[in-house]
This record gives sequence, C-alpha cells and structure tokens, in this order.
Amino acid sequence: MRAMLKACVKNKLKFRYVNSDIWFSSKENMVFVKKTLEKDFTFAIKGNRLVALSKEDKLQGKFQAINSLDLQEVTTCEVFLKGLDFPVLLVKQVFKNKDGSSGILYLVSSDIMLDYTQITTIYKKRWKVEEYHKSIKSNACLAKSPTKTVKTQSNHFFMSIYSYFRLELLSIKSKCNHFDLRAKLYVKALKVCFNELQKIKAENQAAFA
Repeated sequence: MRAMLKACVKNKLKFRYVNSDIWFSSKENMVFVKKTLEKDFTFAIKGNRLVALSKEDKLQGKFQAINSLDLQEVTTCEVFLKGLDFPVLLVKQVFKNKDGSSGILYLVSSDIMLDYTQITTIYKKRWKVEEYHKSIKSNACLAKSPTKTVKTQSNHFFMSIYSYFRLELLSIKSKCNHFDLRAKLYVKALKVCFNELQKIKAENQAAFA
C-alpha cells in the first residue's frame, strides 16, 4: 500500500485523503499517510483497537477498546489511538442488514476538522474501488489469464483494464451496470446460438426427408 501511495505522489496524482478498509489500517500506514505524505486518511478500524479519550489518559497509559465505548451515532469523538502521537476522530456507523440484523463500522480520520457526515461521505467514495475490482475480475476476466510469460501476462492485464474502460463507457451511455450489460450480451448470444441450432436442425431434417 505504501509503495502504491509513493507512486501516486511520484506521478503527481492530486489527492487529499487516503481511504482504506480494516486490512490496511495499521498504525504504520496511518503514520506514513499523515507524517510522510502529509495527507489525511479515513480508515475503517476493528472494534478491539485501543484508544485513549484524552492526551492525559494517553500519557498515563489508560487505553480501552473501541467497542467498549459508549459511542453515539452521527457524532465524532476525538481519541488517541494506541501507537499514534496525533489525535484522530472516531465515528460509529450502524447498518441494517437485509435479514434484520445490525452491523457496526468504526471509522477513524486524521482530519479533526471534519464532522460525522463528511467522514462517512469521504469513506463511502472507496466503494467505487470495490466495484472496479469486482467487475474487472468477473466481467473482464482479469484473474483468468491463460498466459505464462511476463509479456503475455502484462498484455492480458492491460486488455482487461481496457475492456473495463470500454464497459464503463457503455454503462454510462446505456445507464446499465456492468453485470446487466453482460447478462444482456449472454442472452443475445444464446438467442443467436439457438436460432442457428434450429436452422441446422431443419436443414438436416430436410436432407433426410
């Protein structure tokens, strides 16, 4: 992750925030974004991570698990995450699942000037990356390369990304998502195959009549 962020800076990509899910929310990554890159982050974080509710508590080693705090929704709480020397804002999102159960997502942001809505809105933008990964794997066959050399593998990766790009253009024009477009193409192809099969069948019956 840090190597990718370095490449973004090297290539002069303009960005202000770095978003990440739980798997990349280590203190090393937080320090790298805040101190080395001088950017801000909004990371999802596990409920068992330890925080201090004030600088005094931090200096005295009084840390407690996030999921033990009485956090209210639609509010922010400034805390000191264990291992960091700067404060972060902590928020709690509660989701309702389709089966009626509830899910909780904890987020931390290094920009302490933000409010709850701004933090959750910024983090929500990373979902487009999830959609990209899902579509390029399922619809552009990124993970199904039959190639075995560096050159042919590179070509496959490039064409998968290019296919995703073309699919995204079609999606915008047709106002259908990638999976709907793929389904329509499959249905159209099946109809053509079925009609061709029926034609061959009729020709064979006529030949033996």
